[in-house]
Amino acid sequence: MSDSQGLATGERAPNVSAPLVGPDGEATETPLADLWNDKPVLLSFYTNDFSPDCIEEWCAFRDYDWFTSNDDVQVVGVSKSRAYTHEKFIDYLDLSFPLYADCDLAISDAFGVTYRTFKIATRSRRSCFLLDSDGVVRYKWVGEHPLDPTRDQPPISEIHETIAEEFGGEGPETFGF
Repeated sequence: MSDSQGLATGERAPNVSAPLVGPDGEATETPLADLWNDKPVLLSFYTNDFSPDCIEEWCAFRDYDWFTSNDDVQVVGVSKSRAYTHEKFIDYLDLSFPLYADCDLAISDAFGVTYRTFKIATRSRRSCFLLDSDGVVRYKWVGEHPLDPTRDQPPISEIHETIAEEFGGEGPETFGF
């Protein structure tokens, strides 16, 4: 992880807004503060719905049962895919997580993780930010793949351990990790 990419740990996240597609397929313009005011948020930036790397990432979040059964934190995805595509992606993978449709990369820009892949296509660098109930970054991970940082996979176990340390809850040993 490079500290030069993205918001720094301890920095307050911007209160950006975009369409948020819920597991029910409903899309609503939602300020990020509405989410972190409810409970801490793990904001996970990814490239695009239906790309093989992103399917692998979201299946890992879905299959890592702790994220779906724990009330300590809300997992929220962010990509430049449109709301309609998010709806299909959520349905296809049977996800229980909402996804921001960051079509203009405004959220990605605000978090400092916009990246130009191979100096051609603009997208979000694969990254995760753990925000507390005040919107302060308590943990960050930013992909640094040598050829394409959108290909890195977030360290799910490390993120889980950080959430348990920061916000209480059950440790990874409870789930056999």
